[in-house]
Amino acid sequence: MTVQPAPPPPQVMTGGLTFLFAVAGGAAVGNLYWAQPLLDFIAGDLRASTAVAGWLVTATQVGYAIGILLFVPLGDVLDRRRLIPLMLLVSAVMLVVCALAPSFGSLLAAISLLGVTTVAGQLLTPLAGDLAVESQRGQVVGTVTSGILTGILVSRTISGLVAEFAGWRTIFAAAAVVAVLLAGLLYRKIPALEPKERLPYFRLIASVFSVVRRERAVRWTLLLGGTGFATFTMFWTSLTFLLSSPPFEYPVSVIGLFGLAGLAGALAARRAGRLHDRGWSLPATGAGWVLVLASFTVAMFAGRSVVLVLVVVVLIDVAIQGLNILNQTRIFAVSDEARSRLNTTFVTGNFIGGAIGSAAAAVLWSVGEWRAVSVAGMVLSGLALTIWAIGRRGALVVS
Repeated sequence: MTVQPAPPPPQVMTGGLTFLFAVAGGAAVGNLYWAQPLLDFIAGDLRASTAVAGWLVTATQVGYAIGILLFVPLGDVLDRRRLIPLMLLVSAVMLVVCALAPSFGSLLAAISLLGVTTVAGQLLTPLAGDLAVESQRGQVVGTVTSGILTGILVSRTISGLVAEFAGWRTIFAAAAVVAVLLAGLLYRKIPALEPKERLPYFRLIASVFSVVRRERAVRWTLLLGGTGFATFTMFWTSLTFLLSSPPFEYPVSVIGLFGLAGLAGALAARRAGRLHDRGWSLPATGAGWVLVLASFTVAMFAGRSVVLVLVVVVLIDVAIQGLNILNQTRIFAVSDEARSRLNTTFVTGNFIGGAIGSAAAAVLWSVGEWRAVSVAGMVLSGLALTIWAIGRRGALVVS
């Protein structure tokens, strides 16, 4: 008798569950950025220089890239209903350790481990892709990804406001409470799904690299994604330096509010997933990089104008976040069975790029301040446009 394959799981990605995934993903990834607008604040409290304090952002992103590589592939072989809440609880423990850190060295170690463990958002994104119907996958993944990117921006705003009135340690303690609450909600709402494959751990990790070697479209998309995230973190890290220096000299609470301008960009970029669903992914990618190039061109003239700074913030966030959604959705189309591993490659590449961008921001600022950062952004945009122009008729096309 012929054994029939098991029916696919029911498509349960409702609007409410999509919203929960977006909020939880945003809260998880927001943990990487609590410290970014507080570098001067933390440096003064723990007796470190601002340049040294900048390594908090870099260390968190490096830790995050490691955590993505070690833990996100498990989404293809374990029950994500248990795995995702567990990772949120572990990150909550590390947030408490950050809040209690007595010295800069101990905070640097704790925040690095926080980066390693706060990967729940990148487990939720491929799960959303699995649960969504194919005709709406781009829209659903775009909404969840937009929630994650919104978390990056809102975390800066919340961080600055809370630190101004209650100290920087309070924000880490509050984030730990939120992580625990979200872990409980997700455990109740995520459906139990059978693992897609059964692989030993080391074979699972090895298969992450195998899919990169096998799929040319993945490699080219990773290059574009890493370049985009390097540009994104270089801009936001440098913006903190700009706004805390003359002629602005804003306090951390005001610097954090600039994240709200970026939030407008995140909401606008949320619709990028629909462009993928309609078959416009590659043309929209080229348009996005043209917008990034235009944004850094405007940034050249924004060093003394808060209005122009706000314009650049919105434009860059619309462009980079839309590009991120398009790249991620395109990669998910490569394989239904390996979405967690594909997401591992994508996010690891992004955050390696992000770490490079953060480190480059400090170097560029010491060399030529805001003008040097703007020129570097224009150069990176031109490089990405060249990659896109070469690959759009072949290497970037998903068969």
